[in-house]
Amino acid sequence: MPNTLAEWLSYLEKLHPKTIALGLERVAQVRQRLNLQPYFPIIIVGGTNGKGSVCAMLESILSAAGYRVGCYTSPHLLDYNERVRVGKYPANDAELCAAFKKIELARNGQLDIGGLTSPPVLSREEREQSQEIPLTYFEFGTLAAMQMFIEQKVDVAILEVGLGGRLDAVNIFDADCAVVTSIDIDHTDYLGDTREKIAFEKAGIFRAGKVAIFGDLDVPQAIRTQADKVGAELWCLGNEFGYTAHQGQWDFHGKAGSRSALPYPALRGSYQMNNASAALAALDVLKGKMPVSMDAVRRGLVEVALSGRFQMIPGKPMLILDVAHNPHAARSLAKTLASLPPSPKTYAVCAMLKDKDIAGVVAALKPQVDMWLVAGIEATRGASADELGRMVEKAEVSNVERFDTVTEALHHAYNQAGENDRIVALGSFYTVAEVMRARGLRCA
Repeated sequence: MPNTLAEWLSYLEKLHPKTIALGLERVAQVRQRLNLQPYFPIIIVGGTNGKGSVCAMLESILSAAGYRVGCYTSPHLLDYNERVRVGKYPANDAELCAAFKKIELARNGQLDIGGLTSPPVLSREEREQSQEIPLTYFEFGTLAAMQMFIEQKVDVAILEVGLGGRLDAVNIFDADCAVVTSIDIDHTDYLGDTREKIAFEKAGIFRAGKVAIFGDLDVPQAIRTQADKVGAELWCLGNEFGYTAHQGQWDFHGKAGSRSALPYPALRGSYQMNNASAALAALDVLKGKMPVSMDAVRRGLVEVALSGRFQMIPGKPMLILDVAHNPHAARSLAKTLASLPPSPKTYAVCAMLKDKDIAGVVAALKPQVDMWLVAGIEATRGASADELGRMVEKAEVSNVERFDTVTEALHHAYNQAGENDRIVALGSFYTVAEVMRARGLRCA
């Protein structure tokens, strides 16, 4: 059995033949063996874009209110520990390894807390033939996170959906409040190729008798249909809750009342108002169990931090990090760039996965970018610099240069850019992570 966190992560990457294997049966079986029965409220956050921001805001506000918060998000940028936080602190290696060991013992039939009898210690061959349950990297990590939250006695857990919702591992747990932030086209191989098909999958986290929150003005019919079908109470931005922006502050209104004169969230971008409103609506849902004062809301909004979401790194030239990897996110990035004071030149350091809508991302950002510096990603699904370059050129962009790595592209950008120019690193978590390592940056 692995000992160090690095050994565990290497082991988990090879544990299942597929990186993504949607379905709840296997992970639910292991959950039953572990008898994972959360005693605390659970908020599950899904959606195409904005999931990480809503999770970060909820974590920040609830922590400011004095609650011990467990937060599980993905993917990570620099270290796996970022995915599992308790009390706003990332889990340490020893805690993760201990949780992984329990999941492994339950997965291969050597631990069954949920059963009436203790199973015998089996040989590897016997386990493979009888009781071993294959889990993906994400499924394994989801169970380990919940194991830690229960052991560390959190007051509330925030779980970010990995992919979709209906068949995602976090969906083995029932949400006291489910949030879907937005719906757009992404992960079409798994979720479908229309907003309605994708909305159906995302709405799989809704629960009967519980509130489901939708954080965008454009509500797909599938969101309404699924809420009605399962008996969830649907709250939609612009109807059951919303916001009014003012100079220097904003007001929130919801079914449980209003919160006025709020500071704008520390996360940049006008789209963050939708996310902040969805987070406050979720807090309204839980106010009977977990009341939150105005002071805690204000502190949480001001103190929230999330790396790689329009993260501005001061300097000359300025560096902006954004994990935008689909057209919806790219349009939001372009809008925020356009709202900044003009810059002589904007350099885009871009690397993406080949299964993403590269053309859509380029089209959205084309008006805001003067020079494209494209690079390959060292990942199974990574597009090569040449593949990415061809896609950018198809968008009738002539200022394109190719580099083997993101680090090389970044160095070139710094060599070419003037002190009043800006460099935007975008296209993937991989891209932002490599830039952060090259610049010696740490996560917020």
